[in-house]
Amino acid sequence: MRACRIVNVSSIFSMIRQILIYTFALVLLRLISNRIKSFKAKEGLFLAASYLFYFTWGAWFLAILIFSSLMNYALGSYLRRQTTPSRLWLGIALNIVFLSFFKYLPSAGIVFVANPVVARLAYIVLPVGMSFWTFQALSYLLDIYRGEELDPTLLEFCLYMAFWPTVLSGPICRLTSMLPQFRQAEVFSWREIGAGTQRMLMGVMMMVLSQIMADGLAPGQGVDAGFDTAAKLLSGTDAWCLAIGYGFQLFFNFAGYSHLVIGAAQVFNIQLHENFKRPYLSTTPSMFWTRWHMSLSFWIRDYVFFPLATLRSELWWRNFSLVIAMFVFGLWHKGSVLYMVWGIYHGLLLVLHRQWQRLEGRWKLPVPELFLAPLSWCFTFAAVSLGWIFFRAESGHQAATLFRAVLSPASYLHHSLPANFYRLCIVAMLGYFAVVGIAAFLDRYALVGGAKASDNSVAGAPRRSTRVLELLARERLVWSIPIVLVLSMYFFLVLHPEGPQVAPMMYQIF
Repeated sequence: MRACRIVNVSSIFSMIRQILIYTFALVLLRLISNRIKSFKAKEGLFLAASYLFYFTWGAWFLAILIFSSLMNYALGSYLRRQTTPSRLWLGIALNIVFLSFFKYLPSAGIVFVANPVVARLAYIVLPVGMSFWTFQALSYLLDIYRGEELDPTLLEFCLYMAFWPTVLSGPICRLTSMLPQFRQAEVFSWREIGAGTQRMLMGVMMMVLSQIMADGLAPGQGVDAGFDTAAKLLSGTDAWCLAIGYGFQLFFNFAGYSHLVIGAAQVFNIQLHENFKRPYLSTTPSMFWTRWHMSLSFWIRDYVFFPLATLRSELWWRNFSLVIAMFVFGLWHKGSVLYMVWGIYHGLLLVLHRQWQRLEGRWKLPVPELFLAPLSWCFTFAAVSLGWIFFRAESGHQAATLFRAVLSPASYLHHSLPANFYRLCIVAMLGYFAVVGIAAFLDRYALVGGAKASDNSVAGAPRRSTRVLELLARERLVWSIPIVLVLSMYFFLVLHPEGPQVAPMMYQIF
């Protein structure tokens, strides 16, 4: 008989207490900002709140953020007085060196542990979110060089760097979009507050789902335990499930966090750029990178790929620029070989897609769209999923072993992971596509429902079923989020033997 599972009550209270503290702080800040009429006073309030929030992660982290803000504001003023390449490269170099000191030097301390001087570098701690706000600073300098009319005050630039919804893990913002919003008059809108709250609830729900994927429904039944299993024991089926499961774990976590911070900003009438747009429906690798981590992929496109690609006109150079850009994408995440390989892998996928487009255009291949679209989606989903092995593997040996298992037909005859893990991956994948499909139907119905209602009416009054469907389509977040959130918490808190563990957002390690 299965042992009775006991929920860790202290962990539940810890998580609830953390949520209540942040909720109280958000409500209090909204009430105070609503009474402020001057946008300059509002900017000062937001900056103070942002610094207080970041201070809770570490006083030393806040000092580094302030130093970077002052340095880049001075560099921007210096560049604006004379926009020369040398001044721009000075700003870029200072930011890269500053970021590299915290992000990449500790790896040297880990590798050269025998050298006591170099080994001390391993104790350098990367400030939370430093990669994100450093890229924001670089975009500010690059936009000035391109001739953008940017004239932030020191207060506004510091707020841009430290804005509390984005300071930890993005989305990466640009001053051209944030500055006008900082300067707008305060407008109290229940509509924006309601929409922002709904998005925050959606974010919490997705992050709970991510934790379920990581931990499983019991010890040793999640993605983390799967990657801890000896690689030589894993079959091709295991490798596919780990790759797909980790892809959805990462998506639920980071897309959920993006919903959370975009919703928090929306409560204050500040619109942030979207970061995810149904990426697993992509039918090409290029489409995937316009839907996944959009703020970073567009940053790499605008500030790395385009400048490189315009240096030469040859096709080989344009393709090589794609690989370089995606290599930078991988290096941004972490200075390890596997992340670099992951970036190069996706660069080669993009080049392969471009070559296919040229081949298709030259030969006018008579492939029906009804057949080509599903085939293209299958290839894209499989290729992207396999790429997550590089992103998550503990070592190069583990990644190579998993790929060998994928390519070995004989390995599919057995499996080593628990049956519940396979069920979890299948439910996550099918559940995602089912929810996306239902959402697409409701979106379409919300647009045309009013027109169809008149055709299905009796004596000028719409049928009750039509009115109900239209209401469900229009207010779907109101009824769907609480249902899914309760179910997610049920699986996580009741079925998880050890209760919830309050884990940090995954992208904070970058």
